[in-house]
Amino acid sequence: MTGFIRIFIQGLLVFIPLAITAYVLVKLFDIFSSFFSFINFTDVDAVKTVLGLVLTVTFIFLLGLLASSYIFKHIFTYFEEKLENAPFIRHIYSPVKDFTNAFMGNKRKFNRPVLVLIEPTANLHQIGFITNDDLEHFGLKEMVSVYLPLSYSLSGRLVIVPANHVKPMSSNPAETMKFVVTGGVSDVE
Repeated sequence: MTGFIRIFIQGLLVFIPLAITAYVLVKLFDIFSSFFSFINFTDVDAVKTVLGLVLTVTFIFLLGLLASSYIFKHIFTYFEEKLENAPFIRHIYSPVKDFTNAFMGNKRKFNRPVLVLIEPTANLHQIGFITNDDLEHFGLKEMVSVYLPLSYSLSGRLVIVPANHVKPMSSNPAETMKFVVTGGVSDVE
């Protein structure tokens, strides 16, 4: 039965990202297809479908092309600065952006996996990621902040522990996160 559960969870790990991606693409396709219905471009459903598909692929390609351009990066940086300084929006935008950057992109934050001694008397450890190893601005010397992800969730908790209770791990950060998030059932290469 354990083998079945492990294989089932691995199937979920493959299926869920594909399903979310497919859902977003279908919704985008529906938007473009409904545009042709709205303007009464044609009554032939096959033509609307093909045009919707072509427009969806073109839109995604152009968005990727635009996102990789030098000019777009500067424009995006300008608007991002405005969002981060807007009175109410900054309290929503900045944490969401930081959280997203922590998991994806070039600025991943969870790149230092550690083993944290949680309960010394029971020799209980938990896998986490150092997020800040200098907490002196909080008046906490020789303490580090460690994010402890929860299994089967994108949530976690932040703990402040003495630096000597943290042992660096030599494992790949992405594989370590996958191992923790899957409750330890995924294979680590």
